[in-house]
This record gives sequence, C-alpha cells and structure tokens, in this order.
Amino acid sequence: MVEIELLGGVGEIGGNKFLVRDKDSRILLDFGMSLGARGEFFSEPFLAPRDGQGQISLGILPDIHNLYRDGGEPPVDAVILSHSHIDHSMCISLLNRRIPVYCGETTLAILRALSEMRPKGFENDLEGLQFKTFRTGDKIRFGEIEIEPIHVDHSVPGSYGFLIHTSGGTIAYSGDFRAHGTKSNLTTDFVAAAKNSEPELFLCEGTNLVRGDLRTEHEVLEKSDHVVKKTKGIALASFSTGDIDRLRTFHEIAQKNDRMLALSMKQAYLLRALSKDKNLETPDVLNSPHIAVYQKTKKTYYHWEKDILGATNVKTSKDVRVMQDKVILASSSYDMNEVLDIQPGPGGAFINSSSEPFNEEMEIDHERFINWLDHFGLPMYQIHSSGHMMPTELRESIGEIAPKRLLPIHTEQPELYRLFIKDLTKVELGNKGSTVEL
Repeated sequence: MVEIELLGGVGEIGGNKFLVRDKDSRILLDFGMSLGARGEFFSEPFLAPRDGQGQISLGILPDIHNLYRDGGEPPVDAVILSHSHIDHSMCISLLNRRIPVYCGETTLAILRALSEMRPKGFENDLEGLQFKTFRTGDKIRFGEIEIEPIHVDHSVPGSYGFLIHTSGGTIAYSGDFRAHGTKSNLTTDFVAAAKNSEPELFLCEGTNLVRGDLRTEHEVLEKSDHVVKKTKGIALASFSTGDIDRLRTFHEIAQKNDRMLALSMKQAYLLRALSKDKNLETPDVLNSPHIAVYQKTKKTYYHWEKDILGATNVKTSKDVRVMQDKVILASSSYDMNEVLDIQPGPGGAFINSSSEPFNEEMEIDHERFINWLDHFGLPMYQIHSSGHMMPTELRESIGEIAPKRLLPIHTEQPELYRLFIKDLTKVELGNKGSTVEL
C-alpha cells in the first residue's frame, strides 16, 4: 500500500511537506516553512525561533524521529525540492545530514547564494547537506519509488513538478506552476507528461482561486514601461529578489527609456550567481550599461556585499539624488530610509510589482508603507503577474491531465477548489497530519 502523509501544505499557502511511503521506500516532497503557523508564535526580528526543537514542540515542524540534525538512522530516503522559495525549501537546514536533498541545478545555485547572504544561523546553515541535482528527463529511484522531475514555469527559475511512480500507480505533484509566464511552454510539458502517466492522484496547488489576475509578464512590461516613460522624476520598483523574469522586464524598460536599473546588493549577487547558467538568459550585472548596484548606507559590509560592490558599477544615494530622471531604483518598503537620503523630487512614481497584501499583518505593513509614499509624494502603481496558475487555466490543466483523484494543496480555499472542479475528477480534502492512501 502507498501512503501520502500530509505534513504541511494543506489548508494553507506554502509549508509544503508530503511524505510518500511505498513499502520500505520513503521520500519527502518539499520541506518548506509554514509561514502561517510560524506567524502564530513568532514575529521577527523581535521574537524569533531559537532552534528547531522549539518549532517541533509548537507543531510548526513535524515530530519525526531522526529526521533532524544529529539524528541517527534517517527515516526517509531523500528530500525532493520543487524550487527554492522558502515555503518549499527553508527547513532543509534542520535536516539530518545523512538524508540527501535532491533539487534542480538552478535551485541549488539560488539556495547557496541566499545562504551566503542571509545572517548566519541554524535556519540558514547548509553545511554538510548532501545535495544531488537533476534536470528534466532524469529519473531517480528509491526502491519502489521512481521520481521523474519535469520543469514548470513559476516566478523563480529552476522550478519543477514531479511524477512519482509507485507500486500503487503514479502521483502527480504540481509544485508551484503557472500558464501565463514567459516560459509557459515548460508548464505545457509538465501537463502533457502528467496526462500520459494517467495519475492515480494529483497533488495540485490552488493559490489563486480568490486572487485571479490574468496579467502576463508582457503586460507587466508594457504597463510599467508606460509609467516610466511618463515619469519625469525617479522611478522606484519593488519586485521579488528571485524573480528573474521581473528583473529582466525592468532591465528592458531601463534600456528602452535610457535609464539605469539600480539593483539591491542581494539582487545583484544572486544575478551574478545565476549568470553561469546560459539557459536562464540573465542580464549581465557586471557589464550591462543599464545596470548598477545600489550601495546602501552602512557602517560595515558583509563579505559577499564587499565582493559584489568591488566587481560592479556602484551608485550611492548621493549619486541617485542628482540623476533621478535617469534611474529605476529597485526598492521595497524596507528601503525607505535610503529613499529619505535620495530626497525624491516631484514627478516620481513607485511601481509595486509584487503581490498585494492578503492578510492582516501585510495590510498593516502596507498602510505603513503608504505613509512613506505620502511623505515623498510618490503615487503607486500596482503592476504584477502572479507566479501561480489562474483559475481558468487551472481547470484546463486538470481537465487535460484527467487524474483519477485530486488533493488540493497550497490553497486556503480547499472547499472552493473542490466545488470548482468537482465535474472533472474526484476531489479529496485532507488535513494537516492526515494520510491519503493510493
């Protein structure tokens, strides 16, 4: 009998952790942080976890003997990561070092770069982990279980879905995917392969069931370019550090408008790390005349910061202050002290190219940020394209794959999900800690 234990990622967005058991074979699909469960007890930086054991006792992490660091005989054969976002990968630092971690080559590059940039601590320590990489077309076997990774399009490069072939049939796992991005053909490949596998069960995300927006990356480019063209002062843009599609979009906008895209030190460091993979077509942070690195005002700099500042075109707040009409500054709500130093003149704009707030804590942060924009006289434009499948495309993909059963994951609306697709397949709703049999 094949069993899938739902350790996280059901009834919530993120926190994906699915334990697949087939006779003597056991694998974990993703091992991410449940930000919702974590937020019930902690609020960084004032109250942060001290160690993994505390999170286990609070129910944030599953209590599995020998799963964690310094444990004995591992309880699983491997952990398989779909991509690098923290809600899918963050908790690997806590793992028993005898458990191999499989991921795509790009995911590994991102995880290593992020680990170097983040403050040292038990949640950012990858030392001793046994990483093994894969690409689409590979097959990885663990006894009765065979994993077939297939690329998908998402808001971070190197993302995968999986076909898990077991003695009880095939399980399809979407990871996080979309059909409206610049690499939608990757998701098409996954859907076609999943259809051919005739899955017994599909673990499929449903993030956007109440936040549907069909805006494509090309539309983000067109609308943001329109704003920048009409903007006479400084243009600020907020987007995720790991969203290379969005970075490429704003780089193109900078070129079109003869502006310089001033990246954060983190964005530049990650971009340089990913430039080694020619398949990603990343902008050249070292040589592009339309890219600079914004040097934040600090007394001391980390080693990685000194490294990137020493190798690139650097701009400070004083530089940007006198060339505001020639800059697109990549900045977030956490960079407003820097904007104070820049002293934006009239006619500027802020482009929010990341998700809108969707919970109370984010609403509070958003209201605080609006106060900053009011102070600077910067109007805000919301121009974003989601990294997740939209409802209509979700239905189409599920209908194409035609799984015998489907389990909604990575969604806060599982009942809505069930009613939305109940004519396509049998939908089963699981709870955290429950087990599904194949």
